[in-house]
Amino acid sequence: MSKTETMPAPEGVRRRPGEGRRRALTVQLGMIPAVVIALVIGSLVNDAFLTLGNLANVLQQSSELAILVVAETLILLTGRFDLSLESVVGFAPMLAAWLVLPAAVGGVGALPATVGLVVLFAVGALTGLFNGLMVTRLRLNAFIVTLAMLILLRGATLGVANGRTLADLPAPFTYLGSTAFLGLPFTVWIAAALFAGVHWFLRHHRHGRALYAVGGNSTAARAAGIRVPSVILAVYVVAGLLAALAGLLLAGRLAAVTAGQGQNMIFSVFAAAVIGGISLNGGRGSILGALTGVLLLGVISNILTLSQISTFWIDAANGAIILGALLIQRATGETSEEP
Repeated sequence: MSKTETMPAPEGVRRRPGEGRRRALTVQLGMIPAVVIALVIGSLVNDAFLTLGNLANVLQQSSELAILVVAETLILLTGRFDLSLESVVGFAPMLAAWLVLPAAVGGVGALPATVGLVVLFAVGALTGLFNGLMVTRLRLNAFIVTLAMLILLRGATLGVANGRTLADLPAPFTYLGSTAFLGLPFTVWIAAALFAGVHWFLRHHRHGRALYAVGGNSTAARAAGIRVPSVILAVYVVAGLLAALAGLLLAGRLAAVTAGQGQNMIFSVFAAAVIGGISLNGGRGSILGALTGVLLLGVISNILTLSQISTFWIDAANGAIILGALLIQRATGETSEEP
């Protein structure tokens, strides 16, 4: 073989120019027709489904989940995991409320509300910082580290208030979660702004593109001058802050912090990410795809609720949707794992 010749690509590997991008787009936005179909089915199942009040309710109930999906998507793009986000949703507002509320309602009343909010976001940032350091500096398995943090914070949430619900939250804690703007809950606008901002960041900012590089091939990313540990650490901290924000919005909507707040949300987070075409191996997916996953889960959950179907079947439906999304990924060639 002469020097100018090259070995032929193995069968099944060669792709036409642009084919990979088209396939990725098919996965990421392939759930839009499913969302439309779900909307049509919902209108047939219950006359109240397509009312503005119900659709606004769907968006509001999906907003906290949407913020967590943004957080998890940023981590997944780097090829890592964070299972502890759901516990931050519960522990951060619980600790802040406990420090702010008077003893008569289960707190200690030691801090003003504004300082409590600082504590709330500090908990999120510090949790993300700890997880990031364990993963980047000590090179521990992200799945196990964040699972341990999930269990630790879940126990701390129960322990801080002895398993009780903390109500009578001060106005700064409930404002964002209970305020409306232009006919929509403010939480919906916050989630929409986050999706738009992160979409721009991932597509047009060099640090956003670095997330794809780190998740796609960390060795090549290092060779290109990207500080891989710093990128991963920053993503974990940002995700922790977003989880704290989701906890604040949820507490504001409920006007209380429950002992089980955020519990099992991580399953829906991963479901929305997978449905939206986010690769669990890192380096592939878009925030718009994740948005379609959030919307599909929210619409289907609302349809089943209006149909007075048990929540157990709602969980089963979410599982079936995940399997369907995985089959779509396999059909479009985006799933690379071998059996």
